[in-house]
Amino acid sequence: MSDTKNTSKPTNKKKASLEPLSFLSSLCYIWWLETKNTIKDEGVLIFFLLVPLAYPLLYSWIYNNEVVREVPVAIVDLSHSASSREFIQDFDASPDVRAAYYCNNLKEAEALVGKQAVHGVLYFPTDFDHTLHRGEKAFVGVYCDMSLMLTYKAIYQTALAVSMKMGTDIKKEHSLSFTERDEEVSTEPMIVDAEPIFNTTGGYGNAILPGVLILILQQTLLLGIGLSAGTARENNRFQDLVPIGKHYNGIMKIVLGKSSCYFMIYSVMSAYMTMVVPHLFSFTMLARPADLFWLLLPYLLAVIFFGMTISCLVRYRENVMLLVVFTSIPFLFLTGASWPQSSIPGGWQGVSWLIPSTFGVRGYLRIASMGATINDVLPEVRALWIQATVYFVTTCFVYRFQIINARKHAISHYQMIQDRIKTAREKKPAGE
Repeated sequence: MSDTKNTSKPTNKKKASLEPLSFLSSLCYIWWLETKNTIKDEGVLIFFLLVPLAYPLLYSWIYNNEVVREVPVAIVDLSHSASSREFIQDFDASPDVRAAYYCNNLKEAEALVGKQAVHGVLYFPTDFDHTLHRGEKAFVGVYCDMSLMLTYKAIYQTALAVSMKMGTDIKKEHSLSFTERDEEVSTEPMIVDAEPIFNTTGGYGNAILPGVLILILQQTLLLGIGLSAGTARENNRFQDLVPIGKHYNGIMKIVLGKSSCYFMIYSVMSAYMTMVVPHLFSFTMLARPADLFWLLLPYLLAVIFFGMTISCLVRYRENVMLLVVFTSIPFLFLTGASWPQSSIPGGWQGVSWLIPSTFGVRGYLRIASMGATINDVLPEVRALWIQATVYFVTTCFVYRFQIINARKHAISHYQMIQDRIKTAREKKPAGE
């Protein structure tokens, strides 16, 4: 009996020492298999490599000019006065707009807008000069094509600036001041010098594109994970997400093995998008690499586990398009980058807290465009770590459920085969 006990103890110790090696071996096998499937699957490869590499370049190149210049405008001048001609001359001198057509009435101008020959109309009524010099309020009609935000901004702001300048000049002419300084004080007692602090170019690219780059990281990662899950189900006999095998007998092995593959690829992609692309297109970049690292680390983990959680909903490869592609614009609005965060209803703000891009975009914009440090974006970093932890737990529950289902299907299939063999044996004649 003593010999038996002595031999069993080393055996138990040997098994215990082999367990970490077996766990590490299975984890590496799943990582290698997931990486190989990613390279072999053209669809996943496109979402993981081609889209993150090419799409930011295309998007940034489109908005590389930052602001629009020489927007064509139709002029309808029914006043035919020196004041209206001065207004048009100052308006046309702006680099943002161009007086492209002169029309006799609004109908002609509307026809040009309908043909997209112009993007706005400047209208002077017949009594413009009369009311202006009589000291009454004169009106200038500005009609803009609202389908294009940048052209609307250029036309409206230029007309507003010219009207304010002309109003100031008229006040000086009718003032009772004796010196130029008195005229300045009476017409413009407070001088406002608007100087953009962060978005120095005042362009659309610097304002929106850094946040869009972070959103592209999330959306392409979700698409790739979902496509991989749909492929795994289609290749499985029972439409299970997890196959039956000696390496797939533990939740942590599967979750850590698959997530390691995704994290390895997107560590490179995130560095490319957040550092290389802004440098290529001269976007405002005040971020330090260390701050970016501590922000992107929880962001990538949160997105990976979020994608692995929702991948259980993907039955076929095409399903992922319906789940992810059409959510890009809503997710962008929920970040507060293109729509004021204070104007988002409370219910939708609650929904935004479930999406990793909400805190990832906010943190990155403050670090990259405003020069914030990691201490300044601690609320966003903490929120991302909470999301990463919660979605890691949900991923473990999802894969535990998938492992149980796979085993049930395998046992059921094995039992069916045994029943068929038994039935065949019973039907076989006794003499044979």
